[in-house]
Amino acid sequence: MAKSYTTLTEIQQDLQRKQTTVKELVNNYLLNIKQWAHLNAFNEVFEQEALQKAEELDSKLEAGTAGKLAGLVIAIKDNICYKGHKVTASSKILENFTSIFSSTVVERLLAEDAIIIGRCNCDEFAMGGANENSYFGPVKNQADETRVPGGSSGGSAVAVQAGMCHAAIGTDTGGSIRQPASFCGVVGLKPTYGRVSRHGIIAYASSFDQPGPITQSVDDAALLLEIIAGPDNYDSTASQTKVPAYSQELKAAEGKKKIAYLEEVFDSEGLDAEVKATLLKAIDDLKADGHTVEPVSFEYLDYVVPTYYILTMAEASSNLARYDGVHYGYRSPNAVDLVTTYKRSRSEGFGTEVKRRIMLGTFVLSAGYYDAYYAKAQKVRRLIKERTDKILEKYDFILTPTAPEPAFKIGREDIDPIVTYLEDIFTVQASLAGVPAISLPVENNSAGLPLGLQLITKAFGEAELLNFATYFAELRKS
Repeated sequence: MAKSYTTLTEIQQDLQRKQTTVKELVNNYLLNIKQWAHLNAFNEVFEQEALQKAEELDSKLEAGTAGKLAGLVIAIKDNICYKGHKVTASSKILENFTSIFSSTVVERLLAEDAIIIGRCNCDEFAMGGANENSYFGPVKNQADETRVPGGSSGGSAVAVQAGMCHAAIGTDTGGSIRQPASFCGVVGLKPTYGRVSRHGIIAYASSFDQPGPITQSVDDAALLLEIIAGPDNYDSTASQTKVPAYSQELKAAEGKKKIAYLEEVFDSEGLDAEVKATLLKAIDDLKADGHTVEPVSFEYLDYVVPTYYILTMAEASSNLARYDGVHYGYRSPNAVDLVTTYKRSRSEGFGTEVKRRIMLGTFVLSAGYYDAYYAKAQKVRRLIKERTDKILEKYDFILTPTAPEPAFKIGREDIDPIVTYLEDIFTVQASLAGVPAISLPVENNSAGLPLGLQLITKAFGEAELLNFATYFAELRKS
């Protein structure tokens, strides 16, 4: 049986000791991909290319010219552009579309010698919290194959969970990295909005979308963020703020911290009893270790989900207008003129959930409803951001469950999509406020399903967040 690694440091140590080679690592991941193919985590595997790059990298390691990510075999979500490779956002409307350029994230990974092994299944156009809204079919959770992996980066989370790659890059609009990380028992980091360039990421909601890492350890999340973060001439929303050396400065946080938890969380409808118990235990453990852990009121908790969905659906309506059957992607064979080209291509090319969100987004932007819905939601977003920032002025971190329950059964979303929307109740606060958040695996419930807790901190406070996450992970083991 191939050795299992938790951190890239362990991999690189074995490479230096010549106890393995990059080619052996890639072959082991390819074997796992075949073994777990029925989980449907990958839309495409770059098998031959990965093996060829592995051979090249082994030569680089021998010559001492390899980059920081040498030995890292990584997967990318299928909404991240990679030049010369297909990118579909798991949608029929982009079936067989090949990207003519690489995203900034991909370019930065390749520049440090990461090997991209494939593109992962996701909810269509990153719209969903279960990874059931994919043209390529649902992804299954390795912990229980009757259950969802979370979404929208479900394929990326399962690929890491099942050892089909060492790490993955997902995107997070309202929890799409953190919630699947929680459901799959891995680490998921959503950076501050603007910390990582969105250039080459297929847009869902442009004022929310943010790429980030899904890993087995906080160490690797820190290293990957360090590599992919920073200013970018192709993205005017990418921050000019200097990127710290997260991985080199990473250490278990010292000193006692002030941590807030939201009173309203415990009153939240649908909060699973074991998730609640896990949060209470974490609070007790932190207090026992000398930290100040206090309840705070966040009176907008009931408004975060409707605010988030009004705004993201409006942005999706605008962003997805470009898929019209004319410029690129799917064009209906049943079209006879310009109008039917638009109508048929879009109605046949988009899935049910995407069409629902486009129509709702168009509705809230329409004359007569704009002020009632979209403008009001923007005002509430500002209130949510200001309240979150105010809490983080007094406290170092906010602690919440990542999701109100463990992974749920496949097929539930078809019965009531609103129930699935409410899965985002704890993750969208950080998205609306534009601040960083991390989901950490804490334990499994009585059914063996992973549970995660979320830490939120102030904008561009990733260094402190990662250091405290390192400490928190060690505290949970003790």
